[in-house]
Amino acid sequence: MRNPLVYRLSQFIAFLMGAKVFVTLLLTFALYVSTFFLFNQEESLREFVFDLRVHGIIFCTILSVLAGGIINQFYDREKDQITKPFRTKLQNFLKQKYFLYAYLVLNIFSLTLAVLISELVFVFFLIYQFLMWFYSHKLSKILVLNNITFVGLTLYPFFGMLVYYRTLSLYIILLSVFIFLMLLIIDIIKDTLTKNADKIFGYATIPNSFSQKITRYLLVFLLISVMVTCGCIIYIKGLGSIMSYYFAISILVQIVSVFLILIKVKNGKFLNLNLMRIWIFIGILAMLANGIKSYFF
Repeated sequence: MRNPLVYRLSQFIAFLMGAKVFVTLLLTFALYVSTFFLFNQEESLREFVFDLRVHGIIFCTILSVLAGGIINQFYDREKDQITKPFRTKLQNFLKQKYFLYAYLVLNIFSLTLAVLISELVFVFFLIYQFLMWFYSHKLSKILVLNNITFVGLTLYPFFGMLVYYRTLSLYIILLSVFIFLMLLIIDIIKDTLTKNADKIFGYATIPNSFSQKITRYLLVFLLISVMVTCGCIIYIKGLGSIMSYYFAISILVQIVSVFLILIKVKNGKFLNLNLMRIWIFIGILAMLANGIKSYFF
C-alpha cells in the first residue's frame, strides 16, 4: 500500500527538480551579488535593501526562470528519459498537466508584478518568457543557435539589471565576455555527454553535427579566448583585488580544462563540466568577498 506522506514528498521533489529550483536559487544569489557589488554604483546598502523595485525585478526573474525550467523539461521529457532517468522517474510522480498549470501561474504572477513596477519591466519579462518558450519549443534543436540562445537567456536578467542601473564599463564588458564564454563551453561539453540522445530526438548540436576532433578544437579555441579575456581583465584591474586573483587562477583552470579535452582521461568530459560549473560558483563567491572587502574595509 502506498504511503501518502512519501508519495506527496515525491511529488514535491518532482516539482522542485522539474522547475530547476536549485539552479534558480543559484541564479538568484548571483543576481543579488552582481547587482549590489557590480552594477550598483550609487545606492548605499540601506537604500538597496529598501529598493522595492530592484527586489520586485529579481522576484519576477525568479518566477520566470522557474516557469522556463518547467516548459524546458516538458519539451525535453523524451530525451531526459535517456539522459536523466532518475530525475524523469521522480517527475513521473506528478502529472504533466500540473507542471503546465504551474508554468502558467508563475508566468502570469511574474507579469502581473512586472506591470505594477513599470510598463518597460512588463515588456522586458514578456520578451524573456516568450524567448524561453521559443527556445524550448524550437531553438533548442537548431545548430549553434541552441547554444547561443541558452547562454543569452541565462545572462538576460543580468543585462536587465545593467540597463536598470545604467552602468557600463570596459571591466563589465570583459566580465560579460568571460561569463558568456564559460557558459558556452559548459553547454557544448554538456552536449558531448548527451550526443547520442540528442541525435535520436533531432537536436542538432555541435558534437553530433561535427567530428569529435572539430568539437575538441572549438572547445580549445573558446578556452584560449577565456584566457585572453582573463589577461585583459588583469591588465586593466591589476592584481590588487580578490577578483583579479580569481581571474589569474582562472587561466590555470582553463589550462587544466584544455588538458582534459586534448588528453583522453577517464570521465574527462564529466570532470571538465563540473570543473567549469564549480569555477563559476567560486567566481560568484569571489565577487561577494571582493565587494564586502571594498564596501566595509
